[in-house]
Amino acid sequence: MYLDVPVYHEGFGPWYPMRVPLIQPKDLLIDPSRAWLGSSDSWQPLGFVDLGACPQDLTLEALPPFPLIGLGDPAHPLASALDAVIEPPVSVDALVRQTQRAPHAAAVAIQLLRSLDGLPSERALPLESFCYGLLQGSAEHEAWLASRVPPERPAPPGRLIVERRDSVLHMSLDRPQARNAIDRSLRDQLFEAFTLAALDREVRSIKLRAVGAAFSVGSDLEEFGTTRDPATAHLIRSRTLPALALMARAEILDVHVQGACVGAGLEIAAFAGRLTATSDAWFQLPELAMGVIPGAGGCVSVPRRIGRQRAALMILSGRRINATTALRWGLIDAIEDTPPSCRGG
Repeated sequence: MYLDVPVYHEGFGPWYPMRVPLIQPKDLLIDPSRAWLGSSDSWQPLGFVDLGACPQDLTLEALPPFPLIGLGDPAHPLASALDAVIEPPVSVDALVRQTQRAPHAAAVAIQLLRSLDGLPSERALPLESFCYGLLQGSAEHEAWLASRVPPERPAPPGRLIVERRDSVLHMSLDRPQARNAIDRSLRDQLFEAFTLAALDREVRSIKLRAVGAAFSVGSDLEEFGTTRDPATAHLIRSRTLPALALMARAEILDVHVQGACVGAGLEIAAFAGRLTATSDAWFQLPELAMGVIPGAGGCVSVPRRIGRQRAALMILSGRRINATTALRWGLIDAIEDTPPSCRGG
């Protein structure tokens, strides 16, 4: 099997696609006793560690600058030091395929997750934005931008329905024609509504729902690439990212999702104090295939629900997980097919 991988070369412009063989997992097995600190020649899209072949007392002196994934028993003492341990529904092949297509984005994602572990949200969110901005200028992201096919007819701007009932702030994503993709308009309305809730301490609950068959398919892909300067894009996120306004009162946020809960939609929902889903809901972080990482707060919110390692599996593989897996992992708190619209007001 072959992959088209973006490669930079001055003679061909900023990037050009090169067809390369898919790396076999056995060729990525490495000796975890190696110390990578200061080693400049140890680079590959990712590495696998056979936990079954590792002594119980083996420790890691340093992690490589790429994802290091365990194969085998997650109870092995070494497992917790790795970036992830393979478990269904994520497969070895999915990780190899995605990271080989976007090795720079994979490396940045995993280094960021390592750095954010234990940081408070107000310090973690800017770091996520820095890394996202870094990748906005990458050949991998530019290759994805160049591959897109514009839609025949753009969807209308997003709308957020906001209603205050006593101490409860009800909010609904209302852009079903675009499966509630979050465009600038919807992003700004979410920021304003969460800011209102942060300032008004009489608001005791925020209920976020969505109109239509999908909760949200994430950020509006048609707006990717409209701001090409990474520094400018970072400063825009610093003023308008809904998660920044939300984090002060995330514990009172109650979210119920149906159908697709993807990208930015999942990243915002995962901050909730309570997150429920219908039995047909599914969840995905597909950004690596675009040459970037989750940039709406997902590198902060998702690991805090399911842990750094499972978040890494979702980000690196781009694999969908269903509601049953989401419940088992702790991504959602309950499966409820009847929307809990009346809970708490």
